[in-house]
Amino acid sequence: MCKVSVIMPVYNGEDYLCQSIDCILNQSLKDLELICVDDGSVDSSLDILNGYAEKDSRVKVFHQENRGGGAARNVAITHATGKYLYCMDADDMLELDALERLYGLCEEKSLDFTIFKAINYEDDTGRYYETPDYSMEKLAEFSKGNVFSFEDLGDLIFNITVTPWSKFYNLQFVKDSGAQFAEGMIFHDNPFFWEVLFNSKRLYFLDEFLYTRRRHSTSSTKAGDKRFANIITIININVSIFMKYNQFERFKDILYNKKVFWIHMRYENIQEQYKEFFFGKMKEDFSKMLGHERYGEFISALNWKNRAIFENCISSNNVSEFDLKMSKANNPNIFKKGVRKVLRTFKK
Repeated sequence: MCKVSVIMPVYNGEDYLCQSIDCILNQSLKDLELICVDDGSVDSSLDILNGYAEKDSRVKVFHQENRGGGAARNVAITHATGKYLYCMDADDMLELDALERLYGLCEEKSLDFTIFKAINYEDDTGRYYETPDYSMEKLAEFSKGNVFSFEDLGDLIFNITVTPWSKFYNLQFVKDSGAQFAEGMIFHDNPFFWEVLFNSKRLYFLDEFLYTRRRHSTSSTKAGDKRFANIITIININVSIFMKYNQFERFKDILYNKKVFWIHMRYENIQEQYKEFFFGKMKEDFSKMLGHERYGEFISALNWKNRAIFENCISSNNVSEFDLKMSKANNPNIFKKGVRKVLRTFKK
């Protein structure tokens, strides 16, 4: 057993792969293994990985047909032998003393996992900048250097980024939780995060930037292609996890609003050629709420903007009609008249 298993899914990562691998192999903590799963790359990624494996016995390389980053991470975890687990992306950067510090922290405090901050790096401009998602200032203010459980957090659970590279996990804890990354979809880290969170009892927030998140146009979460419709499935999986751990009733108002908000946000960022496809999936999902036993509490929980999104989607036949209605919905006074009419229709 080594101290830390670092897992890295790789897909066509030749541009940044060496920098990311070097961030791991040059860590001040040397007792580690780097498990790389090539996810059907068609560039030189696999050759680069094999080159590293030939030079450093700590590097283990596996290859699979393209199944997505979630599947690659799941495969990598099955091969992990370390006491702790860290998930590295193949285009990002980690501070060179990060693993040593995180290992010492988890050992000292007997943690299930540690959360830490990340800074963004704009690849096109060379600019570094913070975002609330990765800085998690509310969590820092709450934790104040203390160990806590998810039960202590309340609504703050929604202020923790779901990204696995901002966490350092006890590997046995992860395996015992049964957490898996969703396979065949982007946004696959969501279910994994909620599973491990709801199983956790000892958490810690390190209020420091240890990770640099590279932003570039080829990122899957910025592609805006048909895969963006995955968000609908992912959100429904998230809801099922909340129900599994008896957390749905506690957070249902937030979950209802986040469901509508996140689906619409991805709709707004999808490429124009895929909008009609996404709209169809969105309307199909929203329509399942009509006549559902929870419809009343669902519609009552939505804020005015999310209600506008929901009602306008249901009552529209195509993208053009929906977008026109939403342009009017940005004015709440115009929206109120329309929504009363729509609600009367649904209640009949």
